[in-house]
Amino acid sequence: MTDIAKPVLRFAPSPTGMLHIGGARTALFNWLYARHSGGKFLLRIEDTDRERSTPEAVSAIINGLSWLGLNWDDEIVYQFSRLARHRETAEKLLAEGKAYRCYATPADLEEMRAAQRAAGKPMRYDGRWRDRDPADAPAGAPFVIRLKAPQTGETIIRDVVQGEVRFANEQLDDMILLRSDGTPTYMLAVVVDDYDMGITHIIRGDDHLNNAARQMQLIRALSWPEPVYGHLPLIHGPDGAKLSKRHGALAVEAYRDMGYLPETMRNYLLRLGWSHGNDEIIPTAQAIQWFNLEAIGKSPARLDFKKLDNLNAHYLRETPGEAVADEVAAALGRENPPRTLSSMARTRLIAAMPALKERAKTLVELIGAAEFLFTDGPRSLDEAAAKLLNEEARRGLGEFVAAAAEGAWTAAALEEKARGFAEAKGLKLGQIAQPLRAALTGKTTSPPIFAMLEVLGREESLVRLRSQAS
Repeated sequence: MTDIAKPVLRFAPSPTGMLHIGGARTALFNWLYARHSGGKFLLRIEDTDRERSTPEAVSAIINGLSWLGLNWDDEIVYQFSRLARHRETAEKLLAEGKAYRCYATPADLEEMRAAQRAAGKPMRYDGRWRDRDPADAPAGAPFVIRLKAPQTGETIIRDVVQGEVRFANEQLDDMILLRSDGTPTYMLAVVVDDYDMGITHIIRGDDHLNNAARQMQLIRALSWPEPVYGHLPLIHGPDGAKLSKRHGALAVEAYRDMGYLPETMRNYLLRLGWSHGNDEIIPTAQAIQWFNLEAIGKSPARLDFKKLDNLNAHYLRETPGEAVADEVAAALGRENPPRTLSSMARTRLIAAMPALKERAKTLVELIGAAEFLFTDGPRSLDEAAAKLLNEEARRGLGEFVAAAAEGAWTAAALEEKARGFAEAKGLKLGQIAQPLRAALTGKTTSPPIFAMLEVLGREESLVRLRSQAS
């Protein structure tokens, strides 16, 4: 069923919160299959819940997808703007006798549920207005429109992930299509929008699997083409429990702010439920070439932050220095208050990038290690650096600066001078290098110190070293 020539897929989030990791994976799988098959990937914002939908959430969804690099085709569809079309479809079903007006009041429904509870039966609408004459209702009484669903047999979903899933029709009641105020339900709106958008494949979380049976009944009542379904297992936390806020930051923007690259997240999310042999590192271009629906796993995947860190370290090393500098500049710009990466700082950062990338797992770590490159002048010492730079170390620093200030200012030349100086003083190289590091960066850890002296240049390095020397 997955050989449709030009598949059309969609990601259809509700803008009631941020774009979370599960939604991002769903969007990725839809995007990958569309790109793999030469089809389309569409974005629909399901904003019919007017009380809970917010412009901020819409922006977060759009920004999250854009940051991940999941570009969509055509204009965004906003579900709320299509209410008239949804109503028209419900009224068509009503006119064809495939739906009916239900005049049951809230009190009627509560009485029905209470009786079902008392009898130990499942709570479902009992069809009391299914075959009843609407003339029996009081004049002007409010009503909903319900689908006249099949009451016997089965509704079968042939799912590319879950296999064949059967639902007994007697367990599925006549769902509401239009509420008494004329607004459509989610079930109706989704089916109509999918049809009008030409959606051929519906790939979404398996928490929607029960919805598929109801939506399929509606699709068949309308004699519309049946889509290919694929319901993805949910993502679990590291402890195997259903993913929740207690497992840490879950919104896509939080992962961005924790210093992960978009390429990393695409690779990592791909491997949360999809596999290609034993391959772990799958760049996006390769993922597009390989991706299929049949290789989606049936079991829930677990978040593993150690794997995520290691994968991000790989992509940091593989990404060109200028591109990493762009990511650093963007990250600084998102800070509160925002910071700007000056042209001088950018030049230094790119020059230091080979050493910085080797030591960092995230952009946050890389920025922390590179802070000393961003501004000029003497450094403030952290506690460890201040302890290291005792009077003896400061004297040695002063003597080394005096000896090394002239001559070539390259990493190799400076290291050779330091080795000669240490040997003459009967010291180990580290006894010279560590005070140099503390004075130059304000910390006791940094990328290779002689390379950093070269990156900063003679003039700036001497200003910093002399400020701490005695």
